[in-house]
Amino acid sequence: MATRDPRWVLKDRPSFALITGLVLTGICALVSFSFDVFVNGAPVQFFIALMLALAPVPLLLALVLALDRLEPEPRSNLIFAFAWGAGVAVLVAGVINSLNLHYIIDTAKLSEASARNIAATFGAPVVEETMKGLVLLGLLRFRRAELDGPTDGVIYASMVGLGFAMSENVSYYIAALSTSGVKGLAVTVVLRGILSPLAHPLFSSMIGVGVAYAARRGGSDRVPYVLAGWSGAMILHGLWNGLASYGGFPGLVVAYLALLVVLVVLVGVVFRDRRRIVALIQRYLPPYEPTKLVTEADIYMLSAFARRRQARQWARAHGGKRGLRAMRDYQLAATELGLLHERAARHMVDEHTFHEEQRALLECMSTARADFPVPSPHARSVARGSPPPGYAPGAPG
Repeated sequence: MATRDPRWVLKDRPSFALITGLVLTGICALVSFSFDVFVNGAPVQFFIALMLALAPVPLLLALVLALDRLEPEPRSNLIFAFAWGAGVAVLVAGVINSLNLHYIIDTAKLSEASARNIAATFGAPVVEETMKGLVLLGLLRFRRAELDGPTDGVIYASMVGLGFAMSENVSYYIAALSTSGVKGLAVTVVLRGILSPLAHPLFSSMIGVGVAYAARRGGSDRVPYVLAGWSGAMILHGLWNGLASYGGFPGLVVAYLALLVVLVVLVGVVFRDRRRIVALIQRYLPPYEPTKLVTEADIYMLSAFARRRQARQWARAHGGKRGLRAMRDYQLAATELGLLHERAARHMVDEHTFHEEQRALLECMSTARADFPVPSPHARSVARGSPPPGYAPGAPG
């Protein structure tokens, strides 16, 4: 009887719900862009604004995904988070923000400029962070196992924030071009696209960290972490908008310093989380040494980014693409095995699921090891369990 490919546990198969969600976000993005084309500006202005908004996205995505190398998240989840920010979140937030602005103008009898400052400082942060945060709540509810730590929360939040910022920038660039010409557009591009491209990802990362910590707990114990993250995102967003609206140039300086502090703190959180995952590998993988699927040299190799990269380079040099794929599969499966044990220790998976995924991960590791290249001069030492030169320099044995 045929069995499942053991790599199912590593594969990223899009579900019907995901496909439906992507269609919905795509429709919302088209509607939002339609407003930009037909209401806010001419088609030529729209395409200029769109190109300028898209330009920094590849670099920003690369920066975010650079954090996701130890235990990469499913691509479909990342794509959906970005699409939600660029489509649903921007469209709904734009409509609500516009209604809030008109309500403030009609009720308080303020000028449009004053009403915009009030809406930006007190209304927009609540609306926008709520719309972006819904993706993270969805992950907590339906894909809790994907939130293995604060790094995952930061990555998903950054993806939705980048999508939101990209679509929002289109509207800002069109408005600047329409009202102030090329000079105004240039200033807006510098302020939003160059000096503060990570603002929305940083705001949303507050929610991401809170949701990630909530995922490690059960029941009502999750609520304070989610609320703390949500409040942090709205306060930071409101502080940024308020300082930009009322503080002039000194306010902008303070706002940028606040974002810099948050960025440094988040980088510290990510590095601390990496050490935690390495500690899981060092704690849970040694008991598997009798299976011959894990050796002391393997654990040494898996415990640092530089040594992982060295092992992949070695595998490609001696085994080509097949060897490289085998090494990548092995590293990912071994890391997932450590995280699986942690989820089991926290009662995040039942016993049946644990044993099913454990068996699949071990099969992945076995299949990958079988495809490891073995240079003929070192075949005997490898058979005795010694790592070949270049596999894990400095490893014991």
